[in-house]
Amino acid sequence: MFVLSGSTFPILEGSELDYDALSAELRKLRENVAGVTDTVIAASDGIPIVADVAKNIDPAHISALAAADLGIARQAAEVIGLGTLSQTVVFGSEGYMAVYAIGRLSLMVVLGDKGLNLGRLLHETRPVIERVGAILSA
Repeated sequence: MFVLSGSTFPILEGSELDYDALSAELRKLRENVAGVTDTVIAASDGIPIVADVAKNIDPAHISALAAADLGIARQAAEVIGLGTLSQTVVFGSEGYMAVYAIGRLSLMVVLGDKGLNLGRLLHETRPVIERVGAILSA
């Protein structure tokens, strides 16, 4: 069992995942990109693995929404012939939600406020996705 924001999730029970390394990646992303407010790494079925979120954000809810978003976008990309999906971005009047595929089995969600620098986010997330993918597959 993994404890996340006071809730327990049966994530990869018995797994030797390096949750500290995953948390450090999320923390660094928030520190390096102005406007990032919350981050979550989840399984592709929407079960949260680790999160760096405000107390009013439910990682399970965000993970489920992100998994649905990624699943629909992944199917659209394949049907239309766009190749392998790497990310989606939801643009809202008050901020952004970016969802990144980490292989086919996991995802990363980044929430940002109106001041989020999307160019910087795109630049910073590429190596984070690679490192998170390596940690998850170790």
